[in-house]
Amino acid sequence: MFLFACLLIVNRSFSQNAKFHIYLCLGQSNMEGNAKFEPQDTTVNTRFRVLEALDCDNLNRKKGQWYTAIPPLSRCKTGLTPADYFGREMISHLPEDVTVGVINVAIGGCKIELFDKNIFENYKTTAPNWMKGMIDQYDGNPYSRLVELAKIAQKDGFIKGILLHQGESNTGDTLWTKKVKIVYDNLLNDLNLKAESTPLLAGEVVNADQDGKCASMNKIIAMLPQTIPNAHIISSAGCPDIADNLHFSAEGYRILGRRYATKMLEILPKN
Repeated sequence: MFLFACLLIVNRSFSQNAKFHIYLCLGQSNMEGNAKFEPQDTTVNTRFRVLEALDCDNLNRKKGQWYTAIPPLSRCKTGLTPADYFGREMISHLPEDVTVGVINVAIGGCKIELFDKNIFENYKTTAPNWMKGMIDQYDGNPYSRLVELAKIAQKDGFIKGILLHQGESNTGDTLWTKKVKIVYDNLLNDLNLKAESTPLLAGEVVNADQDGKCASMNKIIAMLPQTIPNAHIISSAGCPDIADNLHFSAEGYRILGRRYATKMLEILPKN
């Protein structure tokens, strides 16, 4: 019996591919993808994969299955996200036998409280109806869906980091860094991850140099490493936005996504 148990453990460990790097992506509309993707965005190397978060008949995708990461990467009809060019940039610099996978669960307009598993139910009661419809697509619990998918992904590869883009709806909230830490710590605990080997990459909101309406939030975002030692801030300086001064343009997402990757490529050797 003991030998059988040992064989099960060995077989399970070998089912995980050490060269399949997985990243969790969460946040609000800029991680969800606000800009329409363009023809140049639809040619994707098969080494870049997405674990579908929903059943999307229009994309011929099923929840919990891996696909080549052709946008949209969040929900069935969302747009281009930083995750798109994060993955492209990663595989362009990693060895050819390394695959990169992303899981993207994001809700436009949400506060970080939506991803706190202990208080999200209270937060949902204050959410506008248009947001509730998006939340319902994740069976009412985006955090739980992210963890569910991450556990599926861990059977295939290893989670290497977490990408966050959120803050517009918490602008001016000096407790934001502590709230993010709660979500981060919950993910570590629920997925048996170690903080020292799970960096959190947090992107700035639309910068002041683009007249960003929430640019003041970047000062609070900059303080995140004081609360989470393995947090890293991704600059949005020079990333073009659109007329609402809240969302990046397609080119802005491309630039920001590559910056997430540049930072992750700096971190990987240390892991």
